[in-house]
This record gives sequence, structure tokens and C-alpha cells, in this order.
Amino acid sequence: MKKFVPLTAFATILLASSSAYSAGFLLREQSVAGMGNAFAGATAGAEDGTYAFYNPAGIIRQMGTQASISATAIVGDAKGYDAHGPVNSGSYTRQMDHVVDKTVLPSAVFTHALNSRMSVGLSLSAPFGLVTDYTRDWAGANHGTLSDLTTYDITPMAAYRATCNLTLGAGVVIQYVDATLKNGVLHNNPYGFPSTNSKMYGDDTDVGYILGALYEYSPRTRFGVSYRGEVSHKLKGKIRFDQQMSLPGANLVNQDITAELETPALLTFGAYHDINTKWSIMAEVQKTYWSSFDKLVINGANGFTSTTNENWKNVWFYSIGTSYRVNNKLKLRFGMAYDNTPVNDYTRTPRIPDSDRLWFSTGFEYKLNDDLVLNAGYSYIRAEKNKVNLQDKGNELSAKYKGNIHLFGLGFNYHF
Repeated sequence: MKKFVPLTAFATILLASSSAYSAGFLLREQSVAGMGNAFAGATAGAEDGTYAFYNPAGIIRQMGTQASISATAIVGDAKGYDAHGPVNSGSYTRQMDHVVDKTVLPSAVFTHALNSRMSVGLSLSAPFGLVTDYTRDWAGANHGTLSDLTTYDITPMAAYRATCNLTLGAGVVIQYVDATLKNGVLHNNPYGFPSTNSKMYGDDTDVGYILGALYEYSPRTRFGVSYRGEVSHKLKGKIRFDQQMSLPGANLVNQDITAELETPALLTFGAYHDINTKWSIMAEVQKTYWSSFDKLVINGANGFTSTTNENWKNVWFYSIGTSYRVNNKLKLRFGMAYDNTPVNDYTRTPRIPDSDRLWFSTGFEYKLNDDLVLNAGYSYIRAEKNKVNLQDKGNELSAKYKGNIHLFGLGFNYHF
């Protein structure tokens, strides 16, 4: 649509950093215990404080004062291959073996029971973002070489037991987003390679909310529902070029830029049931409202304005799980999930080579003593093969993608 790439690409990374972990740029890493069940029953389980991210009402089940800390390592094996850029892209690299960088995401939750009907808590998490990384000499360098986006959330919350069976919860989401983007810049270049390279960065802080309810049908069965509202950001940052130049229709000079970002709303339903003293089953359904990303609007300080249609779609996440209590210290967890992608085939870009995913998860919980519990989890995420096929005249790109992701989680829960 445009020969001027970098500002449009800046908004693309803000809205769709790297989705190799979860569909879109939503990261599921806030509970290692939940990971073991592929996050089935996350809104209803409330087995420890880490489930508070999915439903603040669940903290009512945490006795006394508790602290949970965890970390999730993300190891990707995503590959881009058979890439073809503009007609004259020469000897550019056509295969990238490691598109997704390794990273570790921490999280923490603190809960305190004020009395039998009221609890408060505070969670720290990084629920959106990831990293994709290409070399400067790959065939789609003008569409992106580095995409790095992370959000950091601080969420104070409270839960109130309205009846013997029903608990209501709410939280205020204070969200900080930070993004960095690098790419080559191709502007009517007859040789088909980037005229220069750019680096863009920006950040912002804004506020959202989360609401939840937990219904305990019986001591063995409970249901949960939560709604996490979207957070609207207007990032402010700068763009820098290795070599500045003024060209017809594009002023490739260092300048301030802004871009809009909305982290999507989430509506989640969960169920949990103890079959007997050994076995438990759980299920989860989540809708992510990615359709709010219909357009990308970018403004440069020198009067540049760009509006690009994205047309993302709302998607669903489904998961089922089971747990087995070996004894009073050890619990084993298992789960499977299916994760839809919000990206349409005709808008897929190398910044978000997104596809549907299938999850296989396992984990365990071990009580080290009366106050300290260890949780470990592992998920194997298999992504369907997909293609990028961008037809911008003079800025074409086709490429194929395949890969999988390994998640390793470790967490501790301490009761004071």
C-alpha cells in the first residue's frame, strides 16, 4: 500500500509483536500450576494465588497471607524458509532458523485474607509480547529485522464473598508497554534492497480493569467467569536512521513518532470438579477480542500520517485438564488446549507469522513443608505451518513458516 515502510511497521509490532507463544501476542505464563493443566479451569481452580490473574474472585480461597513467585522460560524453534523479497533482492538470505528469541518471563502474586468474607491481593505480570529476530540480510529485511514488545502489569485487587456460594472480585490493571523495532527501509529502490536501516522505540502507561466471579456449587465443584477489559495506549517514541535522506513521499530523518495500541479484552469461563480424593478435572473457554485491531494509525512529528487496515478477528482458546493426587504431598497435572490465531491469511506479516496452535502440558505440585509449595510445569506448543504472501508492488514478500515452542515454568508459593 505504501512505499514508506518503517512507521507502518512500527504500529504493526505494537499490535502484533511475536506470536510464537500464544495466538496474537497474548502470553499465558502467569501461573505455573495452571500451565500444568494447559490453563484449564484457570478461572475456577483458585488452587493458589497465581490463578488471581485469571479471576480475582479466586483469592477468597487463599487463607492467611501468601506470596507466589514464578518464572517461565520460552524456548522457540520457529523457522522461516523459502523467502523471496522484491524481484532484485539479490543474494539475500532466504532461510532463518531461529526467528523467535529465548526469553524468561517472571510473575508474582501477594494475597491477604482480611476476614472470612474479604481478601485483597496484588499481582505483577507480563501478559503481552515477545520477540522475533531476523538478520539484516534476510529477504524480508524491509518488513522487519527485530520486533520486541512487552507489557508489564501491576494489578491491585479485592474479592468479596457475597453469599455462601458466590464471590465477586475486581482489580485495577496498571499497564506499562515498551516496544523496540528495527527494519530495513525500502523506498523506490531500483536495486531491491534497503536504502537504510531504522530503529524505532516507544512506551506508555495506561489503566484498565478486571472483573470476576466464583461460584462454589459444592465443596467439590466450582465455576468461574472473568472479564479483563482492553487497555488503550498511545505510545510516544522516536525513529532513528543509519543514514538519513529525504525522498519523494517520505522524509527519512530522525523524528518523534506516536502509535496507538490496544491490548484486547478477554472473556473467560472455567469449571473445576473433584471426582474423588485422587482425581480432578477442569475445563476452560476464553474469547479474545482481537477485532478491536481493525486499523493502525501512525503519526510522525513532521506531519506524516498513515492508516493501515488490519482486520484481525475475535478468537477462542479451549482447554481441558486433569490432576492426580499421588499422596498428601505430590500432585500431577496434565492438559491439552487449542488456540486460534486472530490473523487473516491475507494480512499475515513476518512480524507476526501467526497460526493456530495445539498445546500439550504437564506439571506437578510438591509440598516441601506445611508453608512452602513447589510447582513445575512444561508445555509443548505445536504451530500449524503457514505462509506470508505480501503483494505490495516493489515491496513483495513471500515466505513459509513452521515451528514449535517449549515452555518451562518453576514457581514457589509461601504461606506466612
